[in-house]
Amino acid sequence: MGEAGTVFILAAGESTRFLSAGPKVLQPVCGRPLLGYVLEQARSLQPRRIVCVVGHQAERVCETFADWQDVEFVTQEERLGTGHALRVAHDACQASHDGIQGPAVVLYGDMPLIRSESLLALLARLSEARASVLTARVSEPRGFGRVLREAGGEFMGIVEEREATAEQLDIDEVNLGVYAFRSEDLAEFLPKLNNQNQKGEYYLTDVLGMLCRRGQRVSAEILEDEREAIGINTLEHLSDARRAIQERILLGHMAGGVFIEDPASTYIDHGVEIGAGTKILPCTVIRKGVKIGRNCEVGPFTHLRAGTVLDDGVEVGNFTEAKNARVGSGTKAKHLTYLGDVEIGPGTNIGAGTIVANYDGVNKHKTTIGKDAFVGSGSILIAPNSVGDRALTGAGAVVTRNSNVPAGEAWVGVPARSLGKRPPTTEKAKSSGSAKKKPGGIT
Repeated sequence: MGEAGTVFILAAGESTRFLSAGPKVLQPVCGRPLLGYVLEQARSLQPRRIVCVVGHQAERVCETFADWQDVEFVTQEERLGTGHALRVAHDACQASHDGIQGPAVVLYGDMPLIRSESLLALLARLSEARASVLTARVSEPRGFGRVLREAGGEFMGIVEEREATAEQLDIDEVNLGVYAFRSEDLAEFLPKLNNQNQKGEYYLTDVLGMLCRRGQRVSAEILEDEREAIGINTLEHLSDARRAIQERILLGHMAGGVFIEDPASTYIDHGVEIGAGTKILPCTVIRKGVKIGRNCEVGPFTHLRAGTVLDDGVEVGNFTEAKNARVGSGTKAKHLTYLGDVEIGPGTNIGAGTIVANYDGVNKHKTTIGKDAFVGSGSILIAPNSVGDRALTGAGAVVTRNSNVPAGEAWVGVPARSLGKRPPTTEKAKSSGSAKKKPGGIT
């Protein structure tokens, strides 16, 4: 019983308490929709089938995850509780050619923090119990049902918060709604659910009650880390989840050899790649889709946006923003710079205050800067244009649209014009690493 046959994900809810018109499961957390984390949980169990129940704005949810070919989506037209949602998905599976085989696991689209190890432990309990449920001891119950146990500690049942007595409300062990069932029990008990309760809904917890009344054992597994239990119903909960997910992301990078000086002020999205030996300095934001090589230095106060690639040994620093920028190895952009839709060769210096003006008000355009070039402080490069290998722009130069600075030339002024070949003394200073002799200002 250590392998899931089918994983059901209940993800039909709205985001009414978010004051948002969109589906709750599409709320972004660290560069990824909530549901993406849960789909990853499901995949970690290597099930035969993953079935996701959607409802509010179902088409939008399905479109967002259209590339997840191993996920089946089932629409719950009326949202009448967890039991009803699972019954809709179960009936759809039973009607298909391969049905439901093996153990079934139930997850929720707004619980992004449950670890695969916890789910595997839940599944393993089916070898000694008829069903298993994931629980947690929490300091703040947040509306979860309370877990009832017998004097000896055996699971006895679950009472929903709104139907609990004052004594039961004092119980700190809560039901997370994450279950492992035997498929034959779902086939038998789901049709027997009723909605005779205060909310008029079909509770999935009633399946556990039916098993207990039949004398079958139900195992309740308590999470070691309370943070895995975070379920998201409000913007405050979303913020709590973001902090916990961010911590996991940062710890993962640090385990891979990335030096993060101040994790408290560093924000790195899911899916960012960073090579070993790279230093991330304080107050840095790195968005989804960024790739950073080995032995780079990023920050402080740097913002790297989608499409940015830093090759090995790149340095980007104070108040530098890059978007869709490819930066060659050893290149430096240390101060007050915007790099938008640009490709920069290796060994180039981008002076303080450089602006790559990529947007004309309608379209984005590309700039190309060659290897070993020197872009002087305060330069403005109005795309589309190019700066050749070993070329130089003087401080304050404005390279206008469709201008191409040839390799090895020096351009200065507004608009920038050629002064001829770049002075040999400049190239000598560059090769020696002496910043003081470089024209163009701060490096």
